[in-house]
Amino acid sequence: MLIFPAIDIKDGQVVRLCRGDFATVHQVAEDPVSTAQAFYDAGARYLHMVDLDGARDGVRKNSAMVQAVAQVGLRVELGGGLRSMADLEAVFGLGVWRAVIGSAAVRNPEFVRAAVAAYGPERIAVGIDAKDGSVRTAGWVEDAQISYLDAARQMESLGVEYLIFTDIDTDGTLSGPSWARLEALQKAVDCRITASGGVSSNADLRALRDRGLYAAITGKAWYAGKIDLAQAVREGGPQ
Repeated sequence: MLIFPAIDIKDGQVVRLCRGDFATVHQVAEDPVSTAQAFYDAGARYLHMVDLDGARDGVRKNSAMVQAVAQVGLRVELGGGLRSMADLEAVFGLGVWRAVIGSAAVRNPEFVRAAVAAYGPERIAVGIDAKDGSVRTAGWVEDAQISYLDAARQMESLGVEYLIFTDIDTDGTLSGPSWARLEALQKAVDCRITASGGVSSNADLRALRDRGLYAAITGKAWYAGKIDLAQAVREGGPQ
């Protein structure tokens, strides 16, 4: 199982939220580049980045920071405000390895189909973020009125092979992953699923690995000192 440590950027700073609430935003590290280097030094070779400004406002203003982080040597997957083919071209030009389409996947499914056709399924992931099982968009503030399972099935029908599932109810809480919803998602689609939200320990990561998840994202747990990243990478297997 691949391990993706996470960097969320807002106004050029590394921050975290609790349950997606922007009122809870707080800085957790001094510098995105040095944080990414610490991940690399621990053995991680993948990085999950979210441009929170792009996710909420649709305006990506952290491009220089993304490009600097990409030069560390990690394979960077980036989400937040990717809503057009021009957006994808721009972020791939920064050195991003995989683009994560979130809100736009719900609003414009044909964009997803075109993206997969243009770049291949390996370089496009769809982020499905849900609260109480219902998909949320626009930085998690709007209810899309579609269940996460129906959204996943739709994305699979468009050629998507990589899904990132975040249960907003657990994100940033250190309460453990959303086991039941992850299990239901694994049964609903054949996509490679990345688990996001709630990871609190290396034991959680081992359990996700043993359940056959493609990857897991760890954010707050690492910043809070709850995760030994080097151990997680070793136990996850070949990266």
